[in-house]
Amino acid sequence: MPATTLDATTALVLIDLQKGITTLPTVHPAAEVVARGARLAAAFRAHGLPVVLVNVTGGAPGRTEAGGHGGTPPADWAELVPELDAQPGDLRVTKQRWGAFHDTDLDAELRRRGVTQVVFAGIATSIGVESSARAAHEHGYHVTVAVDAVTDLDADAHHNSVRRIFPRLGETDTTEAVIDLLG
Repeated sequence: MPATTLDATTALVLIDLQKGITTLPTVHPAAEVVARGARLAAAFRAHGLPVVLVNVTGGAPGRTEAGGHGGTPPADWAELVPELDAQPGDLRVTKQRWGAFHDTDLDAELRRRGVTQVVFAGIATSIGVESSARAAHEHGYHVTVAVDAVTDLDADAHHNSVRRIFPRLGETDTTEAVIDLLG
């Protein structure tokens, strides 16, 4: 369903647009996803709305053979890409799991700001973005995903999230449509 409205207090949540992830081979060029995320962030800031910049520095405990990549990542792996133009007023969330809500203070910070709707963008569509969007839905937020501002390492997983999962969680639309809804 296309995006129809944005609540008065909507937050933008950008997932894992960090140096170590944006260099991975993705379905759609990561540079384009980053540029769209940066445009969304600038628009939200211009309207005085919260911008949440999420990065990941770890993984879930337990058996990791299936999802582990091995080795030690470079020192700057978890740093947000400079194109996001992070501002002092942006909320920063560092996560250890796929989703931005699990074991973080994201929900409390959004509620403290009166947020009722969340717009998502980032990498990877079927992992960090989908996990976070599902949790937002379960926490009672209205969910919107800017589908041209997400990408994945796997085409089938990306398309499944965009076509089957996100429409069940809320609304989906383009970066331009979301910016237009900001007024």
